Amino acid sequence: LPPEVPIHERKNMAYMGTVVTYGRGKGVVVATGFDTVFGKLAYELQKEDREPTPLQKRLEHFGRVITAIVSILVVLVFIEELFEGLNVYEGFLTAISLAVSAVPEGLPAVLTITLALGVQRMARRNAIVRRLASVETLGNATVICTDKTGTLTRNEMTVKKIYVNGKFIRVTGSGYEPEGEFIDDNGVKIKPLGDSTLKKLLLIGLLCNDSKLVRKSTTWTITGDPTEGALVVTAVKAGLNQEETRETFPRINEIPFDSRRKRMSTLHVIEGKPVLYSKGAPEVLLNLCSHIEENGIVRPITDTDKKKILEAAKKMASEALRVLALAYRDFERTPTELKEEDERYLVFVGLVGMIDPPRPEVKAALKKAREAGIKVIMVTGDHKDTAVAIAKEIGLIDDPENVTVLTGSDLDKMDEEEFAEIVDKVHIFARVSPEHKLKIVKYLKRKGHIVAMTGDGVNDAPAVKHADIGIAMGIRGTDVTRDAADLILADDNFATIVAAIEEGRTIYENVRKFIRLLLSANWDEIAVVFVSALLDMPIPFTPAQILWINLLTDGFPALALGLDPPEPDIMKRPPRSPKEKIYEKMELFFLVSVILSLFAWVAPFWIALQLKDTLPEARTLAFTQAVIFELLLALNCRSEKHFVFGNLKILLANKSLLLAVLASLVLQLLVIYLPPLQYMFNTSPLTYLDWALVTVFACTAILLSPKFWDKPLLRSPRKK
Repeated sequence: LPPEVPIHERKNMAYMGTVVTYGRGKGVVVATGFDTVFGKLAYELQKEDREPTPLQKRLEHFGRVITAIVSILVVLVFIEELFEGLNVYEGFLTAISLAVSAVPEGLPAVLTITLALGVQRMARRNAIVRRLASVETLGNATVICTDKTGTLTRNEMTVKKIYVNGKFIRVTGSGYEPEGEFIDDNGVKIKPLGDSTLKKLLLIGLLCNDSKLVRKSTTWTITGDPTEGALVVTAVKAGLNQEETRETFPRINEIPFDSRRKRMSTLHVIEGKPVLYSKGAPEVLLNLCSHIEENGIVRPITDTDKKKILEAAKKMASEALRVLALAYRDFERTPTELKEEDERYLVFVGLVGMIDPPRPEVKAALKKAREAGIKVIMVTGDHKDTAVAIAKEIGLIDDPENVTVLTGSDLDKMDEEEFAEIVDKVHIFARVSPEHKLKIVKYLKRKGHIVAMTGDGVNDAPAVKHADIGIAMGIRGTDVTRDAADLILADDNFATIVAAIEEGRTIYENVRKFIRLLLSANWDEIAVVFVSALLDMPIPFTPAQILWINLLTDGFPALALGLDPPEPDIMKRPPRSPKEKIYEKMELFFLVSVILSLFAWVAPFWIALQLKDTLPEARTLAFTQAVIFELLLALNCRSEKHFVFGNLKILLANKSLLLAVLASLVLQLLVIYLPPLQYMFNTSPLTYLDWALVTVFACTAILLSPKFWDKPLLRSPRKK
């Protein structure tokens, strides 16, 4: 073949990474390593740079804002201190302490630990994270593009109907468990091996087959193609023994399945005579049949018979069943070489209809995703009718009349503008190729969506890599796809994606919680230091005390906020906009926090200056009051939607935070009352009156609930 022939049309080539599920063949190796198509794809994936996640973008913007504000304030305070008469050294120390107060130095450590612990929790739910930064991106997903087979379904093809002797037979049971019954149109249970034609159909399905039913501990599975596996399971349900049957009637030749031929044939010796067994697409196999067997009697097939068979096949297909026809041919003597010409003059036996049953947990997961404002799009290589039927059964669509379905050929006919307009309105993409998947991801991202895309094959890797959240299958996925992915589903289950999104949302909410705490605490300190300098008052805290306050708030409480359990309604909120700032709607909260801290910190310090004999005593009171204020604020930061101190259940939900607050209080008491620490932090014991004053002013932090104050100070103009 010439070099310009597309890869998928190179019928004379087998590619590295391809899984051989059936058939036999010989070949010559013409490329290895990075010279293979597989290797070139892996190399291209290594070269491609990752786009920063929404959280990385937000934190980068956040860092620039903090740096600019701190730089301006430090310069202003330094100049103000010089005007107040302080020498350069003292002014520099004050400015440095201010900078320490303003910068949330605990943020990187707390963020990393929070993400790492989130990864552990996700792993326990069968979601294995390959990129730490992608954890938060999951919480922002607006669209999930998911495959059908194995993700929404169990990837266990199950025969549901058989058409034989001009009648339908229903087969019960699900998956690969070889337990089930055969029931006729009248609802009567039948013995399948008692009907010679039905027995022959089951025998053809078992022998013209490369799959095998295997028992693993307490479960059954198949090796080979799931469609062929379904035929084996059905034969075993009927009472045939697969090993014994295959030993009794060994295969002596075959014509393997080919997508062009849409059929497969095997040659066996049955009762001393060579017999060809064939299975394939009904419309293909029926054209090769010259006879039909009904109730053990073989007669020439008529046009009426063919019309009736095709109508039966159409009826089964409308029920989302994958339909195969089965036939045979007797030979007088064994053909020396089996050719396609030998597949003519077949005797039609019957039809088999099978379906891949949906996973039972998918329906609830889809409902949860819908409530969370996430659009789920089925992207499958299966037939349109099969996809729609499965989508209806699992609740992906409610009304099949009002569903938008596009096939791969539809995509090829559309121009860019037309596809861009409709891409996020489609419910199902059917008969799509990996190239189509990549196109779908690109156009969804252009429309501003955060896209999660699943994939398992090597060719899916570019789409998985290009998605905001690439998701690979842990069971069915190839190494290249797993390397390209951000998330691996250990159980190949769609419900795991939704669980991972819930975890991602929880992590992002927790990041906002501890950023709220860290910024509030640090900006409260900077405001008090700045205003004290302006009022020509002594600064309420020593540099060591400022560091201690930061340690207590940036340490255990902030980390405990990162472990906060999800709020009950977290999956009933719409996804956050990718353009949303990490501190979105916190501006008014920060302003109120600064104003309240100026009152709650400076006022008791001024009172203490009037009542106390020494500055260290007054500073101890202000220092302790600031610590308790921030610890109460940490409890208040637990929820943006609820008033924490008005809901005991929410208040007590995070045991880690309660322990962190208690531990911080104990450490503060040690600093106040333990002599070595008193010397280190320049503190003195507090009296009962001091504690009363501290408690009254510190409890004003209870008023700082995000529920009341989370409103933007400046509203951006609405886009028309």
